[in-house]
Amino acid sequence: MPVTGNNSSSISIQVSLSGYSFSVSEGGERRSSGWLGADRIFTTPEFQRRYGQVGISLFTPKFVLVPKTFFNPQEAASALSDVVKLRDEDQVEYVDEPAFGAVLVFSNSIGESLSRTVAATVMDTSGNPSRILPEIHFVLADLPRCPEYNKIVCSWRDGYLYMAIAQGKSLRLCNVFAAEDFTTAEYFIFLAMKNLQLNPEVSTICFRTALDPDQEMSLYRYFKAVEAL
Repeated sequence: MPVTGNNSSSISIQVSLSGYSFSVSEGGERRSSGWLGADRIFTTPEFQRRYGQVGISLFTPKFVLVPKTFFNPQEAASALSDVVKLRDEDQVEYVDEPAFGAVLVFSNSIGESLSRTVAATVMDTSGNPSRILPEIHFVLADLPRCPEYNKIVCSWRDGYLYMAIAQGKSLRLCNVFAAEDFTTAEYFIFLAMKNLQLNPEVSTICFRTALDPDQEMSLYRYFKAVEAL
């Protein structure tokens, strides 16, 4: 039986060293899977069909945002190696971020193969695989979804906090921080807010990764609201 798909449907998949999660949007409704182990990939029913849009993000801390005017494709690897440690065999890619007049240079070489398996399994309605892009790309893309002038989007997974902050259409911060526990992640969130002179009490923070009730309540002590994207 051929694999069927719906042009109006979409699936967003997040992949890391510890597993994956996905959310499906269809018919005005959205459902999310929660975090799953890699052993579930071939038995996930949602992966056995096609979608109008497929987005695959990988939690890689190997990235740098370069202003478009300073970007040279031949020097992409050099630009990335200035901020992260690269191995000789690491593959370097880049993607335009036109909303911010920048280019995101990144490497998906983090010692996993799950993202490639997902990309080869979940396709769009035309049968095309989707490009694997870094989680920070989707963090940046979700900034306009924040409801207020101060826009704060984060993801936290496998010991890293990914964060972007904008004021209106002006990007103020795009970075990743080593944060083995959520307390450390909160430290970097508040440090960034302080450095940018933003008041958490009048700001909404948005997360692309699920928070447990204690983590959400901890943020609610300081922020006006906490939203899941």
